[in-house]
Amino acid sequence: MNVTVKTVEAVLLLLAVMLLAMPAAAQERFEDPQLRERFSELTRELRCPKCQNESIAESGAPISEDMRERVRRMMREGATDEEIRQAMVDRFGSFVSYRPEFAPRTWALWIGPFVALVIGVGVVLALVARNRARRQLDSTPLSDEERRRAEQWLRDE
Repeated sequence: MNVTVKTVEAVLLLLAVMLLAMPAAAQERFEDPQLRERFSELTRELRCPKCQNESIAESGAPISEDMRERVRRMMREGATDEEIRQAMVDRFGSFVSYRPEFAPRTWALWIGPFVALVIGVGVVLALVARNRARRQLDSTPLSDEERRRAEQWLRDE
């Protein structure tokens, strides 16, 4: 048996591609295209608790595989999307959702950016108004009385 280095490299490359494709292949367990699409959307909406910057659809972490399997099982049992999302939030906290609910504990998350924007615009407008008023005061000519007092003050110095 004559095995070349190129053959070994090709086999290793094929194995690496197969290992990387496993999370994606695991999503293809539904025969029904609508269920497959629903599963895909749900797993893209849920964040991996370990990876944090990846959805459970993208993540290869074991916790993400467990979460994907739980989503599959709940879908097979007839759970609605909202029930599945709520089960994941109940288990892992609201962090797991890329779209957290609008509730008192998440108001800062939803409203905070708009409040910061309004405050920022207010500060910029106040600074512009202050500078405009300062320039207007600087360009107002002195009255005769003010000019006389200024000349007197300069002479006294």
